[in-house]
Amino acid sequence: MTKKPWYRYLWIFSSVYILLGFFNILFAWLGLICFFVPIAIAVFGGGKSYCNNYCGRGQLFDLLGNKCGLSRKKDMPRFLKSKYFRYGFLIFFFAMFFSMLFSTYLVFSGARELKEVVTLLWTIKLGWGFSYAGGVTPGVAQFAFGFYSVMLTSTMLGLFTMVLYKPRSWCVYCPMGTMTQLICKAKK
Repeated sequence: MTKKPWYRYLWIFSSVYILLGFFNILFAWLGLICFFVPIAIAVFGGGKSYCNNYCGRGQLFDLLGNKCGLSRKKDMPRFLKSKYFRYGFLIFFFAMFFSMLFSTYLVFSGARELKEVVTLLWTIKLGWGFSYAGGVTPGVAQFAFGFYSVMLTSTMLGLFTMVLYKPRSWCVYCPMGTMTQLICKAKK
């Protein structure tokens, strides 16, 4: 039996990341790794190797869908695979991300108070104050609440599509995957 390479266990990072956010929202900052590493790999010549090898979230969905049998393993509807949906979702995702950054800026500037809330699916506000004990400036905490909202929402969407369709269906319209694909196309 051959030993799996270390990066085949990155699903553990994705799982632990989501769990740590329940206990201390400041762990949300670790999620920036999932934003900067794929872009750096794509920019510096690694192409889509992050998506294919290192994405812990994709590995987690593969594990839950295939090994645990939680996926129906059906094909996704064509519209979800279309470039219009992928690019539209990327634009929507960026709009939500920049909205979160703007809220963080308002807290940093003192124009708004810290909201100890995680927003699921960009609309459902969940009181999350239990996971924040203070110790940092409100702006740093606001970023953590907002970023964790983005990461939790995207994980929930991925789980939802994993159950309905094939295990790695999220990967088809993942904003990071779409962005790295655009970087690779621009480099050619």
